[in-house]
Amino acid sequence: MPVVETVRGPVDVGVLGQTLMHEHVFVVDPGHLADQGEDGWWDEEYRVADAVEKLRALVARGVTTIVDPTVWGIGRYIPRIQRVAAEVPELNIIVATGLYSYMDVPFHYAHRGPGTVVDIPEPMVDDFVKDITEGIAGTGVKAAFLKCAIDHYGMTAGVERICRAVARTHVRTGVPITVHTNPSTRSGLAVVDLFTKEGVDLTKVVLGHSGDSNDLDHLMALADTGATLGMDRFGLDLYNPTEARVDTIVSLCARGYADRLVLSHDAACFYDYFGHMWDAVPQIAPNWNYGHIHQDVLPALREKGVTDAQIEQMLVDNPRRYFS
Repeated sequence: MPVVETVRGPVDVGVLGQTLMHEHVFVVDPGHLADQGEDGWWDEEYRVADAVEKLRALVARGVTTIVDPTVWGIGRYIPRIQRVAAEVPELNIIVATGLYSYMDVPFHYAHRGPGTVVDIPEPMVDDFVKDITEGIAGTGVKAAFLKCAIDHYGMTAGVERICRAVARTHVRTGVPITVHTNPSTRSGLAVVDLFTKEGVDLTKVVLGHSGDSNDLDHLMALADTGATLGMDRFGLDLYNPTEARVDTIVSLCARGYADRLVLSHDAACFYDYFGHMWDAVPQIAPNWNYGHIHQDVLPALREKGVTDAQIEQMLVDNPRRYFS
């Protein structure tokens, strides 16, 4: 049985169970926290305890694994995740390496790499490989997948460089990839094209946020490449209401695409995007939480004809295949 790395170490993919494929624990930029965190919006002990409580509630709903694509650019900090994981031993937390940027590479890489001042082979690849093979930042926790992003700006020079580094790391290591995409601009098509040219196994790619779209022709075209569609923003009704997201999944399942869909919320215990206003977010987006899929979405899918076998496919079989 293949194994996958988690925050607490390797586990057999066969025990991953019900898996939410795109959830964050914390999105808290370390630089932001160091500079502004004492301004009243961050309490480390409270936030760790709050995360433990929320994740225990998720386990009580039957979820045994979450896949956390928090990487450099949106605040990856593994020691905090280790503290939480130690208090919720029933939950596997799988973490990533890669870079999250819509435009440019970080300054750390801007002058080092192909065609730059220090013209050397892409240093991002070696850094990503180290996270996968040795562990992240001295924690011993190994990344089990890669993350990059392409949003409404499209394939900028910086985004292309990051995506190519992610693709080449995948080719070298075999670990799968999750991509933040923007369905309104069909950015998934561009990244699929680039990955194809770089030799990526598209069956090991999740095109994140595909569920923001209800364009069945577009979604089927993406799935027909072999990639998996991330139906992973349930509760973010600002982008697409739950009812529409459900109807799209129902239609895709009826057309035979249940083996190319994974489910999630893109939720977190804390996003520093909102600072001290974070605790008011549930009033604005009341369904944007870890429980929405099990409480509301799965019953709605069943009511509209999605079978238990198809739900098992989306929550258990497809994530297991992705990490196998």
